Amino acid sequence: MKSVAGPVVLAADHGGFALKEAIKRHLKSKGTDVLDVGTSSTDACDYPVFARAAAEAVASGQAWRGIVVDGAGIGSAMVANKVPGVRAGMAFDLATAKNAREHNDANLLTLGAGYLAEGLALQIVDVFLSTDCTVERHRRRVAMIDAIDKSRGNTPQDPHRPMSSRSSPSMAPPDFDSLVGRITQILTANPSLLVPPTCAGCAGCAAAGAKECPAGGHCVTRCPDTVRSMIACVGPGCRVSAAPGVGEVPKDLASFIDHTLLRADATYSDIDQLCDEAAQFGFASVCVNPVFVRRCAARLAGSSSVVCTVVGFPLGAIPKEMKALEARRAIRDGASEIDMVIAIGALKSGDRRTVEEDIRAVAETAHDGGAILKVILETSLLTDDEKVAGCVAARKARAEFVKTSTGFSTGGATARDVELMAQAVDRKLGVKASGGIRSAEDAQKLIAAGATRIGASVGVKIVKEARGMPSPSGKEAKGAT
Repeated sequence: MKSVAGPVVLAADHGGFALKEAIKRHLKSKGTDVLDVGTSSTDACDYPVFARAAAEAVASGQAWRGIVVDGAGIGSAMVANKVPGVRAGMAFDLATAKNAREHNDANLLTLGAGYLAEGLALQIVDVFLSTDCTVERHRRRVAMIDAIDKSRGNTPQDPHRPMSSRSSPSMAPPDFDSLVGRITQILTANPSLLVPPTCAGCAGCAAAGAKECPAGGHCVTRCPDTVRSMIACVGPGCRVSAAPGVGEVPKDLASFIDHTLLRADATYSDIDQLCDEAAQFGFASVCVNPVFVRRCAARLAGSSSVVCTVVGFPLGAIPKEMKALEARRAIRDGASEIDMVIAIGALKSGDRRTVEEDIRAVAETAHDGGAILKVILETSLLTDDEKVAGCVAARKARAEFVKTSTGFSTGGATARDVELMAQAVDRKLGVKASGGIRSAEDAQKLIAAGATRIGASVGVKIVKEARGMPSPSGKEAKGAT
């Protein structure tokens, strides 16, 4: 790479932090001056803040070129191009990096950490910084781009003014009046939402003026119409808890089930059959290995079932950054739910901070992509105190579910563990029971103990048994989560 003509400003959000640091090391090893405007950790942050800071450094002359990294590279390019004097281009291979400079004279490069391996990203950076825009027809077109800023009265900022003093268009404040009006409208139309429910799932009892729920926490079986109404109001993300002793659940049992196939020898036809069964019986999701996510998302398009996949599976013994990267890729392939394995060794060592940070890294990635997170504890390897500590860490890190098992260890779900976990999260998180669930009776016992989701490779058998239908025969699948 030829020598650069000045400092290079680097910026990233939490999703691009690790790659930004690698780029910084790479440039410094070549003697390049680097201006790092953040972020400084993997803690959740907003990419517009840092993309803007890098763009303003380029526009002001503080930096010769800029490089910004976020999850996809798209949002940061949009932000940077709002700053007069900046021509930001996103590159995903060497050809687009060369084109951005040679044809467009881009002075700021954006990269998507979720799509690029580190080695390729560093090569892209080298091409970007070593390529010039010299052909006259390209330079003429770049001048036309710059003329747009000038025609609007926008010019690059004075390089001698500090960044904090430069003016930029202010972000519009939220329309709080409209928001308050909308909330008031919803509450006026649904007064029952203002009445605290007296049990899990039975807001209808409270709205009717009952001091205690007559179902005693067994709303799923004793007043299913109320529960169905609540689910219809809240939407597909709703989870309904059940108190111990709930008994046999109606045909809605299917909606509790993650239909699972995680065997190493699963074929395309096996996966297709899994999806077809999920759509037919109305299972909550299919749970598959990451390599099948895109296939499942395409096959389940238009059905009520979503795609769930596993991260850090089955041992949980990989760095949090790798777990987050796995989750990001899976979400982009079409996954709506992520089941991650906790850092089991750290939990058993009493290192609760590491456990929480591990979960939070994946939770932030999942939430950024609109997915929910389930945290697998592997209860068969833990003491009761460790199970509770794992649940507390999951709740603090903002996961949506805690989950018993991978199905690949020494034991699976037990009603006792499910009840302990439900109590540990104060029933504020869902509880997924998985591993060793082979019948409708097994599933019903776990739901009675507090499970709000069932992971099973024999979901069809469970649902048919619950409906009084003959269950399928044949070899049961291994690897239920």
